Amino acid sequence: MAVTGAVLVLFLVGHMLGNLKVFLGADSFNHYAEWLRTVGEPALPHRTLLTIVEIVLTLAVVLHMWSAVSLARRAAKARPVKYAARVKPQAGGYATRTMRYGGVIVLLFVIWHLLDLTFGVVNPEGGSATPYDRVVADFAPGRWWVTVFYLVALVMVGLHLRHGLWSALQTLGLAHRYRALKAASTVVSVVLVAGFVAVPVTVMIGVVK
Repeated sequence: MAVTGAVLVLFLVGHMLGNLKVFLGADSFNHYAEWLRTVGEPALPHRTLLTIVEIVLTLAVVLHMWSAVSLARRAAKARPVKYAARVKPQAGGYATRTMRYGGVIVLLFVIWHLLDLTFGVVNPEGGSATPYDRVVADFAPGRWWVTVFYLVALVMVGLHLRHGLWSALQTLGLAHRYRALKAASTVVSVVLVAGFVAVPVTVMIGVVK
């Protein structure tokens, strides 16, 4: 769970930094998107490294979900009888109680995101448009509901990420530094969510167009 989570967090950091190139203009953003597909050429065939990354990410997501199910089953077998009294867990809160459901929501969001901005199937400009044009068309003022959907989904990602980071650090035996680590997990999650949110919001209000 922790290893696959770390892979996904590293991807989120890189993906967020790439998204922020939209503020450098259409040419910079489109060049970055094209670079992802041509990196390694001519030594490697077109899109080789990007395909490898996609495979690794897919495996990480599948293994992450499998780990979650396995851990849940193991916990259920270890304690088949319910506790007589419920005690608030140290890592309590909304994200903890809804971690499994939040993971499903995040998965559905990723599927929509791919159909929208990667393949262009549900994007107004379609798959033939440039990456920059797809972003601008997707979060245009008239499509505010798409922006709202992305914001809600990204908040869910942040909650999932915050709890996941804390849980991973706890697994490493650092629970005695509860406040500092919980604060660090919160800061990392907020920064990532803010970085992702910045793009749809600025497009919707007309800063990026």
